[in-house]
Amino acid sequence: MIQLHRLEGFFWVARMEGYARAARAFPYPITQPAVHQQVKKLEGELEVVLFERVGKDRMALTPAGRHLYEFVRPFFEQLPGVLRSLQQHEYGGEISIHSAPMFLRHLLPPWIKRLHKRHAGIRINVAETVAPDIEGLRRGDADLIIDFIPSPPDDVAVMEIGTLLPFIVMPKSHRLARKSHPSLAAFSGDTFISYSPGMLPHDLQMQALARHGVRPERKLSASSAEGILGLVESGLGYSLIPWLDTKGPRGKGLAVAPLTSPRMQFPVVAAWRKDAPENPILDAALETAPRA
Repeated sequence: MIQLHRLEGFFWVARMEGYARAARAFPYPITQPAVHQQVKKLEGELEVVLFERVGKDRMALTPAGRHLYEFVRPFFEQLPGVLRSLQQHEYGGEISIHSAPMFLRHLLPPWIKRLHKRHAGIRINVAETVAPDIEGLRRGDADLIIDFIPSPPDDVAVMEIGTLLPFIVMPKSHRLARKSHPSLAAFSGDTFISYSPGMLPHDLQMQALARHGVRPERKLSASSAEGILGLVESGLGYSLIPWLDTKGPRGKGLAVAPLTSPRMQFPVVAAWRKDAPENPILDAALETAPRA
């Protein structure tokens, strides 16, 4: 195992082309003999000669030394700036966010703007997902999941960032479109447009219908709220949609009414691994996250 301080000594000798100049250039006090010892011990560990003397006080890199220098140079040149950025909370880097389609459109954009305003160097990768992938979070495929997670596992931390409220959506031409609080039971016999079977929102829709004694005879399904709303707006049926905005979804061909009885709401959370390595970028994202 090569010790980092020996590579640091090598870097400064290579950069300054001499031991005395390297000692003066170090970011902390060190003597010329100490720098010389760092390089000699490194050469002993690698069993190669890294420098050759080309003058009284000038050292030149050997081919092996040039190869090593090109590898370590970016690290030591960029390290002071990275440390300065971390201390001033102006770090850059990358964060991966997996989000359900609705939150990607209606919740993430202002959040990302706030994050970029505070930390312009952060790169944000957003992926649209149809279901929260907890295993992907554990593998490190994502740093954050944005979704409705009714029972987070013990190894996943969550922070509530929004609330979903249920709305009945129907075509504007529907016979109940002018009623402010139609009951779900009044839609018996109509085609119900659901989330795709196997998705958590589909199960929640079916539970809500069952509470109201509704068992649709005809169903269509789509994998996203946008898809469902498109089918409803086309006059193909009605649906029950969870929505972030308290006014519900909007569309030229839509009529919308809140489902008020029984009252239901579903928390939207940002989820991350409890045992994730310390990550200032994740901390910055959570600091700028919306609050429910």
